[in-house]
Amino acid sequence: MSSNNPVGEPRTPLRADARRNVEALVEGARTVFARDGIDAPIKDIAREAGVGVATLYRHFPKRTDLVLAVLQQEVDECVEMAKALASAHAPDEALTMWLDRYCAFVLTKHGLAAALHSDDGAFAGLGHRLLIQLEPVLDALMRAALAAGAIRDRASAMDILRAVAHLCTPGPSDTEYTRRMVALLITGLRYGPKTH
Repeated sequence: MSSNNPVGEPRTPLRADARRNVEALVEGARTVFARDGIDAPIKDIAREAGVGVATLYRHFPKRTDLVLAVLQQEVDECVEMAKALASAHAPDEALTMWLDRYCAFVLTKHGLAAALHSDDGAFAGLGHRLLIQLEPVLDALMRAALAAGAIRDRASAMDILRAVAHLCTPGPSDTEYTRRMVALLITGLRYGPKTH
């Protein structure tokens, strides 16, 4: 996980076996939360990860710690994917593919959506903090696409992140509709009014 993890990773390096357990727990929680929501039984997460409940609590004493770790992992993956796409694809393709990945990230977070709108202080401002981490990578993709003449509208990266997130709010049952709307948004960037 990234050093800007909102969870706050342990200050001392983890032993290899402990690190494997943490990675397995985050992956297990990711699967269970997406399927059953963030209130899924802890024992289900431990079972999915292949570890005991005591191991889960040793690394993640509170459920909120695990929720934050899962969300941070997803954001880190989006950041890394932006870099990989930018180096392997034309600017317009990289932008389109990354927005599709971001859309998938938001759509599959229906199990974690409750955290983003929770009154729990541990989640205060979480959605905004995650967007701030994604803003620079999307901004770089948009600048490259603009320089290549692939898009004309220079909307802000934060505006696009928020717009896609709002388009994804109908939920996973409306995935096809959401993807069509995001495609329209991208078309608007390509053919929108030319900026000076």
